[in-house]
Amino acid sequence: MEAILERCAGLDVHQETVVACVLYGDLDHKPKQEIRTFSTTTKGLLALHDGLNDWECTHVAMESTGVYWKPVWNILEEQFTLILANARRIKNVPGRKTDVSDAAWIAQLLRSGLITPSFVPPADIRNMRDLTRYRRKLLRDATSEKNRIHKILQDANLKLTTYISDIFGVSGRALLECVINGEVLEADEIKEKVKTSLKRKVPELLEALDGRLKKHHRMMLGLHMEHLSFVEKQLKKVELEIDRLLEPYSASIELLVTIPGIQKDAVAVILAEIGNDMSCFGGDSQIAAWAGLSPGNNESAGKKKSSKIAKGNKSLKAVLCQAAWAASKTKGTRVASFFYRIQKRRGQKKATIATAHLLLRIIYQMLKDRVPYCEVGWDYLTSSQSPVDYWIKKIEAQGFKVNVISTEVS
Repeated sequence: MEAILERCAGLDVHQETVVACVLYGDLDHKPKQEIRTFSTTTKGLLALHDGLNDWECTHVAMESTGVYWKPVWNILEEQFTLILANARRIKNVPGRKTDVSDAAWIAQLLRSGLITPSFVPPADIRNMRDLTRYRRKLLRDATSEKNRIHKILQDANLKLTTYISDIFGVSGRALLECVINGEVLEADEIKEKVKTSLKRKVPELLEALDGRLKKHHRMMLGLHMEHLSFVEKQLKKVELEIDRLLEPYSASIELLVTIPGIQKDAVAVILAEIGNDMSCFGGDSQIAAWAGLSPGNNESAGKKKSSKIAKGNKSLKAVLCQAAWAASKTKGTRVASFFYRIQKRRGQKKATIATAHLLLRIIYQMLKDRVPYCEVGWDYLTSSQSPVDYWIKKIEAQGFKVNVISTEVS
């Protein structure tokens, strides 16, 4: 393998130790090798930093082993050019695996420039990523608690959900609090607690509250409501911090919210997952493959096998699929036209993935070139050519030959 780096190091990272292999020497000669093992405590990682600095290393590579690489990255990122490698792409020949041989193999690949770096965003984007992913988890927790409350109300034969569309609004919470406290409500008391049009449903609400409520039901409702309130407070704190971290990226937010189906919450997740600098990716096709939105390519002996998408970035894929579904409901947009065109041939699920793929490529180009979204309309495919030419092309694609004969209509 041809060498391109004079001084580099490969790290085999574990929970307790880091094995470092340093290769140095002239490019046209066999390199010298130094191997040392360090602890993963802060003291040990600082010793690793000083050792790499003494060896005058310029580039350091390591595998993305769970979360164990993160403390090493945090200590070394300011001093060295770090490369995080996908473990599946740098596997050595099996059979003779040790920590030392793994570190040496990584160092050899790095010296020859054969490691494709994985995307690691800057520290502020990583912080935002932690918050957006935690917000998603909190939203799931809140939804789970609400579903449990619905279940208990049905078990106690309290039919509030029949007459109140959202029992977690102001009126619904006021009635739930009375139920938890064991209060017996009269019509006048219910009318004071509910708001707006619900005042006209007081007789129905009075009947809905006449159930078989037990002490156990009240206790469980109280526990779930208390947990729900806690989760909602945590959500507010997380959203305030996300808004603070988004302030430097207000220009990017203004660009991306112009895309059909994408709102500020979705933009926060997108920026947290792909960052604001698109130079880290080789193109829109590469970022789509990294996100797991590109169709698979599995062909052997002229036969095409499964073409399902890769796992990719789950958080990014989820928010883009939600945005694709929301965009499909917009009227007169290119994205909606694309969705329904794919849906006719391939079904709703594949249309959602294909539309998410399209949205990500649009986002990449907008962030790369700093240009606003340009809506070309529902009939963007036929606007550049006559309808006759469009349908001739579609018919010929099915294997037919078309002869056009013009007729004059008097």
